[in-house]
Amino acid sequence: MADGIRLSAAIIFVRHLSRSVAFYRELLDLEELDTSATAALLSGGGGTQLVLRATGENAAQSLGSIGIQYLAWAVPTKADLEHRTDILRRHDAYRETRSDSGVTVVEGRDPDDLTVLLLQADDARAMMHVLPARIYAW
Repeated sequence: MADGIRLSAAIIFVRHLSRSVAFYRELLDLEELDTSATAALLSGGGGTQLVLRATGENAAQSLGSIGIQYLAWAVPTKADLEHRTDILRRHDAYRETRSDSGVTVVEGRDPDDLTVLLLQADDARAMMHVLPARIYAW
C-alpha cells in the first residue's frame, strides 16, 4: 500500500439514528459535523470519520454475508482503552478483553448489536500478523 493511504470513513447502517449517534460520539470521542433526519456525519482526531445512516427498526442484520463485518478502532494508550471499556460497561455493551503479542482487544456491541472492536498496542505501529480468530465467530 502506498504511503499515506488510510481509511477515510466508515459508513454504518443503524436502526435508530439518535441512539447510535450518542453511543459512537461518547465511545469514540467524535464530533457531529452534519446531520439530517436519517443520517449523521461524525468526525474525530486524525481524520477519522463515521457516517451513520438510519434504515429503520425492522432492518435486517446479515452477519456472515458479503460486506464489512467489523471495524476495529485503535486507541493510543492503555488508560484510554480502560476509559472506553468503562463506557461500554455503562452501556451494557462490553463483551470481553483479549491480549496477545502486545495487542489488547476489547470487544463490545453497539446499540444495534453490531460488533465494536477497540485495539491498543504496546507498539503503535503494531499490525496483525495472523488471521484473527474473531472472523470465524459465526
